[in-house]
Amino acid sequence: MEHATHPFQIPNFRAYVVSRFAKMLAQYAMLLIIGWQTYNIARDGGMTVGEASGQLALIGLLQFVPLFLLTPLTGLVADLFNRRNLARLTLLGQIACALTLAIATSQDAISLPLLWGVAVVLGIVRAFAGPAYSALAPNLVPPRLLPTAIALSSIAWQTGMIAGPAMGGYLYVVDPALPYAIATALYVAALIGITMIKNLPPRQPTPKAPPLAQIRDGLAYVGQNRMVLSTITLDLLAVFLAGATALFPVFARDILQVGATGLSQLAMAPAVGAAATAILFSVRPLKNNVGPMMLVAVAIFGFATIGFAFSRSMPLSLALLFVVGAADMFSVYIRQSLIQLHTPDEKRGRVSAVSQLTISASNEGGDAFSGSLALAIGPIAAVALGGIGAVATVAMWAWLFPVLRKTKTFDPPANVLEASPKPSTEPDRQES
Repeated sequence: MEHATHPFQIPNFRAYVVSRFAKMLAQYAMLLIIGWQTYNIARDGGMTVGEASGQLALIGLLQFVPLFLLTPLTGLVADLFNRRNLARLTLLGQIACALTLAIATSQDAISLPLLWGVAVVLGIVRAFAGPAYSALAPNLVPPRLLPTAIALSSIAWQTGMIAGPAMGGYLYVVDPALPYAIATALYVAALIGITMIKNLPPRQPTPKAPPLAQIRDGLAYVGQNRMVLSTITLDLLAVFLAGATALFPVFARDILQVGATGLSQLAMAPAVGAAATAILFSVRPLKNNVGPMMLVAVAIFGFATIGFAFSRSMPLSLALLFVVGAADMFSVYIRQSLIQLHTPDEKRGRVSAVSQLTISASNEGGDAFSGSLALAIGPIAAVALGGIGAVATVAMWAWLFPVLRKTKTFDPPANVLEASPKPSTEPDRQES
């Protein structure tokens, strides 16, 4: 709707945000409890802190490997096929995972092999869900509203990150199966939301090249566009090195000794900081010095992570994690806006898939890395060393990619604006 002055005036975008919020709420509740159950089963089975941390690394690895292997294919699928239907299929897979864990936990049949298997399935469905959701969003609003839409979508994401762990941890105390049961219902709500999206604009014609050539084309675009490449890889390395979330069960049980409710609070703190930043950007979108500010935000992310590693006070730890989340959201907002606005629509599925691969490498891959590093040198040293690595990455990227230092606004190149379709209220046959 070209006359819209705010993304929430567009019904399709409202349905999208509701779907994403419900999906994120369920997902982060599930992931928290999967990690908590994995760590506790390992510790109660006689494993040391380091060995149990290795099990957390394995959970991250089992999610990351399918994402890594399938991402080139999933980006092409998002560009070739109906993105709404693809999102629906992935939600059905996540419903099956949540329901399986709910039943197994209620029957006291939860085990490490079952958790490993669910992690693999989640990795597969999330490989397809990411490009479908990300590439769909820019088709719902005019380009001029996209930065605000990204901020609002991020609010839904970050609110899910806040409420999801809180819901998961506290419901787990009531009944260990309850978080998974609620997650199942939320995934159903997300499915309803994505189904409510109607009358998308016509898609740009997909090049009639062989699938492998199209995949290479998407990868080549990322490699050749220094702006897209620099923002994607900066996030990849910084979060890969400094991601402490996989070790929250270790800090909750054995370092800060705050239990399941404390685990919820640790998981919530960075999300609260991220949501506060997203809310700020939805009201006052960032317009100037976007590249330099992204570099500063990632550096702050690294320093706050170092502080968290050495904190033995729960209030201080929560405050530092709040800063971690706020700085990360600052970076995410800038990165997502630049990537979406600097990519033609016919390549957004493939570029979104590459972006998702780096996000998954930094999140699930980072979980595997931090868990393995904790097994080798201990959890405290692993988190501190990761924070140092993130700060070093900022310095290196500021030198390697001058375009990032010099980027002042989100304005895309003229060729991208010309190639992007305009949102429409008329139905089309490709996406109906």
